[in-house]
Amino acid sequence: MAGFRLAKGGLIDRSATLGFTFDGKSFSGHPGDTLASALIANGVHLMGRSFKYHRPRGVIASGAAEPNALVELREGGRKEANTRATVIELYDGLTARSQNRWPSLNFDIGAINSLAASVFVAGFYYKTFMWPKSFWEKIYEPLIRRAAGLGAATHEADPDKYEKSYGHCDLLVIGSGPSGLMAALTAARSSARVILLDEGSRLGGSLLNENEEIDGENGFDWAQGAIAELASMANVTLMPRTTAFGAYDGNVFGALERVNDHVLEPSPFEPRQRYWKIMAKRCVLAAGAEERPIVFGGNDVPGVMLASAMRGFANRYAAASGKSAVVFTNNDSGYRTARDLKAKGVHVEVIVDSRRDGTGDAQGIPVLKGRAVSDVEGGKIVTGVELSDHVHIACDTVAMSGGWSPVVNLLCHKGAKPQWNDKLQAFLPPNGETALVAAGSANGAMLLSECLREGAEKAAKAVNDLGFKAKPAPAPRCRDEAYSIQPLWWVKASHGKAFVDYQNDVTPKDLPLAAREGYSSIELAKRYTTAGMATDQGKLGNVNTIAILAESQGKSIAEIGTTTFRPFYTPVPFAAFAGPYTGHHFMPVRKTPLHDWAEEQGAVFVETGLWLRSSWFPLAHEEGWLDPVIREVKAAREKVGICDVSTLGKIDVQGPDAAEFLNRLYCNGFAQLEVGKARYGLMLREDGIVMDDGTTSRLAQDHFFMTTTTANAAKIMTHMEFCHQALWPELDVQYVSVSEQWAQMAVAGPKARPTLQKIVDDVTLDDTTFPYLAAKEISILGGITARLFRISFSGEHAYELSVPADYGNLVARALMQAGEEFGITPYGIEALSVMRIEKGHVAGGELNGTTTAADLGLGRMMSTKKDFIGRMMAGREGLVAKDRDAVVGIRPVDRNDRIRAGSHLLKKDDAPSLASSQGYVTSVAYSPTLGYWLGLALFKNGRERHGEIVKVFDGLRNIHMYAEICDPMHYDKENKKLHA
Repeated sequence: MAGFRLAKGGLIDRSATLGFTFDGKSFSGHPGDTLASALIANGVHLMGRSFKYHRPRGVIASGAAEPNALVELREGGRKEANTRATVIELYDGLTARSQNRWPSLNFDIGAINSLAASVFVAGFYYKTFMWPKSFWEKIYEPLIRRAAGLGAATHEADPDKYEKSYGHCDLLVIGSGPSGLMAALTAARSSARVILLDEGSRLGGSLLNENEEIDGENGFDWAQGAIAELASMANVTLMPRTTAFGAYDGNVFGALERVNDHVLEPSPFEPRQRYWKIMAKRCVLAAGAEERPIVFGGNDVPGVMLASAMRGFANRYAAASGKSAVVFTNNDSGYRTARDLKAKGVHVEVIVDSRRDGTGDAQGIPVLKGRAVSDVEGGKIVTGVELSDHVHIACDTVAMSGGWSPVVNLLCHKGAKPQWNDKLQAFLPPNGETALVAAGSANGAMLLSECLREGAEKAAKAVNDLGFKAKPAPAPRCRDEAYSIQPLWWVKASHGKAFVDYQNDVTPKDLPLAAREGYSSIELAKRYTTAGMATDQGKLGNVNTIAILAESQGKSIAEIGTTTFRPFYTPVPFAAFAGPYTGHHFMPVRKTPLHDWAEEQGAVFVETGLWLRSSWFPLAHEEGWLDPVIREVKAAREKVGICDVSTLGKIDVQGPDAAEFLNRLYCNGFAQLEVGKARYGLMLREDGIVMDDGTTSRLAQDHFFMTTTTANAAKIMTHMEFCHQALWPELDVQYVSVSEQWAQMAVAGPKARPTLQKIVDDVTLDDTTFPYLAAKEISILGGITARLFRISFSGEHAYELSVPADYGNLVARALMQAGEEFGITPYGIEALSVMRIEKGHVAGGELNGTTTAADLGLGRMMSTKKDFIGRMMAGREGLVAKDRDAVVGIRPVDRNDRIRAGSHLLKKDDAPSLASSQGYVTSVAYSPTLGYWLGLALFKNGRERHGEIVKVFDGLRNIHMYAEICDPMHYDKENKKLHA
């Protein structure tokens, strides 16, 4: 067995045992373990396969930077791919599977790719799949897509809940190691509001993994005391299991809290994860530093890992990665690992220090200075190492330390670049930021005393800038260990495969090749070689990548610089961003003020944007949607019908310049509109294309009530804001959306007037007192304020009645009672659509963002006596061409044929093709009034071609028929019913 559980020590709970499976095999661990530590303790090092060569891979790191041990977790809808085994808290019943292998992890046929390694160099895909051209779509692309990716996502719905939350604080501390704890204590003791978060399952940071001494006690115990003090303070929020993944403008931070990722099934009353948006006045980043690997042959063999990771597994989890270790280092940190392993009972064969003058404390462990490990022996497990002088040493695990990289990601998310430091051989935080500062190892402090002091000092300055009176907490006494480093990026004497980027199998030879082929910029080299593009986003390999690329060009690391740091620091599930807003909760449902009444009438509702609108009102004996729609249309045409039109955009416009404002917005005139009158208006975009239409009524000299289409309500409000603020700020006008404040219903049909007369107070509804296009404020039902407009979208004698929203259901019920003797019938938007098509009224299908007023047959509405938005551009040559598509009516030659929306219109004898298309059908309906299907279409030079017989081709259904082009107005062309 290559790994084992140490007999004592660690922060695991040995009194309890947890069962789990990996690739179908059962294992056990303890509370406090991660999946990775439990597998190592069970002697399992092989946990994955690399992307390109399918090489066997084991754990390299011990936290979020892990690139190799990626597994599929859970089953069914909870299945989660590409999860790092190093951060998965072990729980009873955990099920994990390895990825990117077939037929099994131990025997992966994809490993045959290693035999073609000389071909799979940087840029292989770009160079190979260029020829023959015909192969791309049929062979290359399917093969690449099949090979792409690591794990497989589930196709089942996620059964868990996710939440979104907001946090506010004076000081946000990211990281709960020594620097973070000192920062939080200093700020909290000054009464500042503090949030302390850490991605780990428990707070303490590096003090959980190290054997430190602080103020005469074990570092872990000191940390627990500090955490207990913070937990007792009302002004402190502690957030373990929370990763700050992004820093944004305004000192806003995105964070993901893994509330229930550590249990088999979350409580039904709690989310699995919570997405946080944290607004912090100041922030101290105490995220520490990541240890780097060294590039040498076989540095990816399972059992080779970072020295700090091996040390952490032993100290925190009581899991040794082997019984016989070799430590390879270019700095002093490797010595600490060797000492800790020895103290835990692991035999350390030798410390290989590439420095000739290394001064680390080996405590009797043999040290070979000025040497290097050139190759690791073994395939799926380490069996030994070969040194640069060809000496062979038997061992079963290798610890490597190539130096430390401060975790500066969040400091660079807004575009700042880190600064190279030759002494530490690392990139340090950028200068200049005051609201977000780094402390401790994240700032390049490599001594424990420096980390403790910096945390306190940075926090004190941050909260004092906010007006608090904080003194840096006295730095505790601690034991420091000197740190020095001599760079070693790549052991060139290696014979075996060496890797810079583990997951994507990028070798050190790929980088000079990229430079030779013109990709010398680090940003280009990254994309050409895929170095730093894996799920770890270069956390381990980027500095090595930059150094090797710099050496190949004879430049310094500072001259090469870094790639761009972007969110997210670690992957964030889509479910967390969606939060509770999924399915019907994706967006809030808007119900009209008449919704309850419509439900009482048996409405079938349809989602139109966010609105639920009554689509039709079926009776018990009616089947499908067409039967009730036919009945509803006949009722509105022959008797009286009531329709909910509350979803129309409604905007109240007031002020001395209100008329002038509207006059400039609409292409037709509104300045001279009489008080008490309504007018149909057409609004253009700046490019001359129609934006929207609707009616606007003048209720007083300085007061207008505008309606817009349902779909464009918000868009028109935004347009008005822009026009007023950017184009005409001198106009004295105010406007506000009142769509939610008014319930609006259309009452249409020959019996509309007597029906309304029954509920109207003290007003006689006749053509004298209330003519066509009248608009007045009235009262109904004994004192309810209302607005009545004599306008019609159906083509019938009709009115639209607006009442305060709270009265909507009451008034609709009253109208049903009033019209009962006349056979009043509720009708939905399907019947309304039928009637507007019969009358030739344009709507969404025709107002499609490509049509002009002239195309719609409304060209004469465009005033020649005033300026308005879109006037100049509407006169462009292409927008006034005679052969433009224009709105026409269409009806089948054989009245039994059914025209379909979207069908292409062709000349009678033309074969179907895009080149021969003369236009297309935009809207269709079955007309109960005329007894056949009819529609509207956009047809080339349509107004000059009325009476022409055309071929209607429906490519989706592969059917065609013949139809006649006609006037858009199919019904009541003289508008006798409208004015009846």
